[in-house]
Amino acid sequence: MSNDSITAPQGFSAAGVACGIKVSGKADLGLLVCPGGATAAAVFTTNKIVSAAVQVSREHMSSRKVHAVVVNSGNANACTGTKGLADAKKMCGLTARHLGVEPGEVLVASTGIIGHQLPMDKVTAGINEAAQRLSDSQEAGLAFAQAIMTTDTRCKQAYREIKLSRATVKIAGTVKGAGMIGPNMATTLLFITTDVTISKPLLGRALKDAVGSSLNRLTVDGHQSTNDTAILLASGMAGNPRITSRSGQYGKFAKALTDLCTDLVRQMALDAEGATRIFKVVVKGAATKADATRAARAVADYPLFKCAVHGRDPNWGRIICAVGSAGVKLNPEKLSCRLDNLYVFRNGTPTKFDVKEASRIVSQQEHTISIDLGVGRSRDFYYGCDLTAEYVRINADYHT
Repeated sequence: MSNDSITAPQGFSAAGVACGIKVSGKADLGLLVCPGGATAAAVFTTNKIVSAAVQVSREHMSSRKVHAVVVNSGNANACTGTKGLADAKKMCGLTARHLGVEPGEVLVASTGIIGHQLPMDKVTAGINEAAQRLSDSQEAGLAFAQAIMTTDTRCKQAYREIKLSRATVKIAGTVKGAGMIGPNMATTLLFITTDVTISKPLLGRALKDAVGSSLNRLTVDGHQSTNDTAILLASGMAGNPRITSRSGQYGKFAKALTDLCTDLVRQMALDAEGATRIFKVVVKGAATKADATRAARAVADYPLFKCAVHGRDPNWGRIICAVGSAGVKLNPEKLSCRLDNLYVFRNGTPTKFDVKEASRIVSQQEHTISIDLGVGRSRDFYYGCDLTAEYVRINADYHT
């Protein structure tokens, strides 16, 4: 079986172990390592309250090379004061010692419950064990993917392969995220590896753009966390001519990266807490891109419509209501809405549509809602999912 995990690109190894942070006994600590050192890019939460891991990783991103990422799940290490910050730095130091590198060349990420101090005795033991298990096998990549999960019900992985000149470039990613998801940086931890040779500024641009059109276009419940982190590591071992300008080679890499992130976002939406369906909201005919974005998100975030999707109810009135309350410029006499290719509202007037067909469309695992505001030429989109009783149960029970 070919490897399609984060250890697939040349130059990476990983491990995932259970060290007791989670009371369930499930895997909760992972290491992702590039022994030769990787060019790194990262995007973090825009929440004004950030975890200790985010603070430390932001500082360490100034290093020329990154050799590892250490990740724990089950504890966010957020709102934990100076001790939490010291613990995040200790995680980097312990990992660095095993690899013979500097602590500043290690990034750290955490996810889980806010406000609890890390059990550092367990974390230390976990790092020691993970360091002994490092491997470039698919099994090791999967173990890492499992170790970063919280309320996720399954691993989310994606893989892409492209040709740049005569070199084969591999890109692989894994993401965790099922709830508390809302742009900016949909609440998640995302780790991507690639063996492309590229400059640090262009790697950062490619990641920012990819996240902007994928993770930043997903909303489950309209919330972002204190820990959101996306890290992209490039080992430079593919042998392609180094990408130093926004050339065709850069464009090809950036496109594949965005495609991979979009794949992971769809997996996240389908594994959202309690979700059974996802939908894409496409808004066109907007006066500005900002208006299109705002209108699309208004629909994707609208609890009444999300409940209707769960109930297989083609209640287009809730879509129009959400758009009308979004504070965007629109022409009521030209406003139109389609469910996939079926018009339910056109030029400000309901259509005589087949209700059974409309219900079938919203009953699908995925469908698209298209809205025309009738005032311009700008467009944008958002991904959303249905809202279920299971979502309430999961979040009511989460802390206990």
